[in-house]
Amino acid sequence: MNKTVLFGTLTIAGLTAAAASAATLDDVKARGHLNCGVTTGLTGFAAPDANGVWEGFDVDVCRAVAAAIFGDKNAVEFVPTTGETRFTALSSGEIDLLARNTTWTLSRDTDLKFDFIGVNYYDGQGFMVPKALGVTSAKDLDGATVCIQTGTTTELNLADFFRSNNISYEPVPIQTNAEAQQQYLAGACDVYTTDASGLAATRATFETPEDHVLLPEIISKEPLGPLVRHGDNEWGDIAMWTLNALIAAEELGITSANIGEMSAAPTNNPEVNRILGTEGDLGAMMKLDKNWAVNAITAGGNYGEIFERNIGENTPIGLARGLNAQWTDGGLLYSPPFR
Repeated sequence: MNKTVLFGTLTIAGLTAAAASAATLDDVKARGHLNCGVTTGLTGFAAPDANGVWEGFDVDVCRAVAAAIFGDKNAVEFVPTTGETRFTALSSGEIDLLARNTTWTLSRDTDLKFDFIGVNYYDGQGFMVPKALGVTSAKDLDGATVCIQTGTTTELNLADFFRSNNISYEPVPIQTNAEAQQQYLAGACDVYTTDASGLAATRATFETPEDHVLLPEIISKEPLGPLVRHGDNEWGDIAMWTLNALIAAEELGITSANIGEMSAAPTNNPEVNRILGTEGDLGAMMKLDKNWAVNAITAGGNYGEIFERNIGENTPIGLARGLNAQWTDGGLLYSPPFR
């Protein structure tokens, strides 16, 4: 396993060196669409609907960036990636942006040479087991078989947790969430562990979700966010400030319902005016249209609207805002100023 990780790191470093000087914005504009890396399918975050149209929390971030650049939320091609292929896809230039439940870590930022452009979901690793097992704590899992996606931080956290609690486990390696779901339901593993949001999303697709429980332990910090390659700050700025625009819009009360009226003429709030382009031209600083943020917010609504529509409490996934509430509501969500 260590050899695999090392080989992957060196390969990615080499590819990054080749791609670092690319002017991504120019390439994206010339191509006519954004290539956005997502999961192979995780309900609520990124999955195709019955008509093959991608939808979800991460998908909406991709659409917002496409809209900021092109004024068209559909100017994006979604590229499914696994835990092991996602970084190579980004480093090689196959994708321009990775929005795939990816944890911001030091090694990914420095050794793999990526730039995380922010956090769009504050998460933590959890455990799901069949209710019939009668297990009420992850510390009771000594000797369990555990389905775990390879090439992820969850794989490393799992080893740390069992080691620190002096209990053993048998890993059952899987590549995708769909494979994990299949193996778990088939009884190939006693436990499935990944980010708690991913467990909730997976359980929501089960025929009888009430037959499965999420154990109370959250064993890690998992700040999930979109990322780009090192070496192209102009491109990173566009992705970063698009995400910030969605977050700030919620804080400032800009919604998909009122943005038409609020962007038609300056309001009494200067920051709202700067975001919506009715005062100044922040878009020009990023080589974007004056209405870049209007287009991004119109694509799928502000952060809160995107959250509630895809993974919120009124969806089958049923996630509360928790740490992902605005800082003004006791959460961690916070955008730097628009000025």
